[in-house]
Amino acid sequence: MSNLSIPQALAQADLLVDRATIDAAIGRMAAEIAADYQGEVPVFITILNGALPFAGQLALELGARGQDVQFDYMHATRYRGETSGGELVWKHRPTSALFGRRVILADDILDEGLTLQAVRQWCLEQGATDVRIAALTVKQHDRAIEGVRADYTGVTVPDRYVFGFGMDVGERLRNIPAIYAMKEAK
Repeated sequence: MSNLSIPQALAQADLLVDRATIDAAIGRMAAEIAADYQGEVPVFITILNGALPFAGQLALELGARGQDVQFDYMHATRYRGETSGGELVWKHRPTSALFGRRVILADDILDEGLTLQAVRQWCLEQGATDVRIAALTVKQHDRAIEGVRADYTGVTVPDRYVFGFGMDVGERLRNIPAIYAMKEAK
């Protein structure tokens, strides 16, 4: 599917979450976060590449609610263009001082939680006092690591390979403004 054009890929996929639903979910998440961080300026870390569309929209929604954040990013991946994860590779770590700070990790999906567990632990080792996870999507299955959960969840998706709104197939199709899943074999 990774070599297909967007129209070709969508013809072979099922729409799971439309743009209006995503927008509403991000607005709801921003309201929850703004209420939790009122009067503070947390470090808002986007996990690249997948979280870029979600984190950008979430940050703007936070600003619209009067909630300031300090931007940073990290690039940690287990997928490297593949459809299943391997060993975690750190491509970039945040440069902001985290000691004594509250941190929000913005990610596109919470699947098994291996990447988010490692990233969260790294932030705590840097002295963050609190690390919360904002995940646009959470996959429904029983393979998640115990103790890793999203504090702010946009939508849940079935246990299928999903793409769009930051999530990719072979490092492509991230810029589709909705969430799709590959059609299941019959």
